Amino acid sequence: MTAAALRAGLIGLGSMGRHHARVLAGLDGVELVAVVDPMGDKNGWAQGAPVLSTVEELIALGIDYAVVATPTGLHEEVGLKLAEAGVCALVEKPVADTVDGARRLVEAFESRGLVAGVGHIERCNPALRSLRSRLESGELGDVYQVVTRRQGPFPHRIADVGVVKDLATHDIDLTAWVTGREYTSIAAHTVSKSGRPHEDMVSAVGKLSDGTMVSHLVNWLSPLKERFTSVTGERGCFIADTLTADLTFYSNAAVTTEWEALSAFRGVAEGDMIRYAIPKREPLLVEHELFRDAVLGRSQDICTLRQGLRTVEVAAAVIDSANTGLTVKLESGDRASS
Repeated sequence: MTAAALRAGLIGLGSMGRHHARVLAGLDGVELVAVVDPMGDKNGWAQGAPVLSTVEELIALGIDYAVVATPTGLHEEVGLKLAEAGVCALVEKPVADTVDGARRLVEAFESRGLVAGVGHIERCNPALRSLRSRLESGELGDVYQVVTRRQGPFPHRIADVGVVKDLATHDIDLTAWVTGREYTSIAAHTVSKSGRPHEDMVSAVGKLSDGTMVSHLVNWLSPLKERFTSVTGERGCFIADTLTADLTFYSNAAVTTEWEALSAFRGVAEGDMIRYAIPKREPLLVEHELFRDAVLGRSQDICTLRQGLRTVEVAAAVIDSANTGLTVKLESGDRASS
C-alpha cells in the first residue's frame, strides 16, 4: 500500500460484512486496517486483517472511514461513535431501525462535515444505473408508474427487523432514486406468517411528487426469487431484472395496423423490444469505489444519510399504514437537494 492509501475499517463480519471485507481488501487506494466483530473470525472472512472486539479499538488505530455492517439495531450506536471520533462511515441499509435514530445519525455526521453514506446497493446495479440515466435523458418521456416485486425464501440472517425495513427499503430508495422524485403518500397491507414478531409480506401502493404511481410487492414467503422493476411512461416500458442485471425496453407501437379489430383499440399497442448490452460490474465493488471517491472529495455519487433517512421515513409510513388501514401522507423531505 502507498502512503496515500485511505485507512478503512469494517464493523461486522456476518453475511454481508464478509463481502465488504473481500472488496475492501482488494480495493485500489484503500488499506483494510482491521475488522471489528466480538464473535471473532470463525470462518476466515477477515482477509487476514486483525480482528478486534470493540469499535473503540478500531478508532484507536487511526482510520479515515469505516463500513458498518452490524445488525440494523446497532447502526445508530456504532455510527454515533464513529461520528464523534471524526471518522467517515458507510452504513449498511437501512441507515437505522427508527426515524429518530436516522435523524440523530444525520445530525451527527452533517454537523461535523463528515462524509457518510448508506449502502443502498441497488443504486449500483448496472441495470438500474442504466435505467436512471435513460430516464434522465428523457428516453421514456413522462413517467406514469413504477412497479417493483422483490420476493424469495426467508433469510435466516435477519432477526431484528421485518421485510419492510430489510427488503422494501431497497425498492423505496431505488424508486425515488431512478425517478428523482419523493414519495408523497403510501398505503400498505402486511402479514406475518412465519411465526416471527415482524411482518414477512407487504403490498404497498403510493404516489410520487410528480403524480407517478408506485406499487411494491415484497415478501420472504416465496420459493421464487424475484427482483423486478418496471417503469412505464409515455413512450413505453423499461423492465430491469436486478438478479441478472438485464434492462429491456418495450416501446409503444409506431406501425399502423390494418387489422380492423385491433385498429379500433385506442390505447397503446405493442412495439419493438430492445435488450441493452450493459457492462456488468459487481455492484458492491462499484458502491465501494463511489464511497472511496466521495471520501477523497472526487465524487458525490453516493446515497447520503439524509436520503437514507427519507427511505426510513417512507418505510415507517408503510408500517403505519398497515397498522391503521389508512393512507399515510408524507411531508416533503430533502432528498432532491441533498
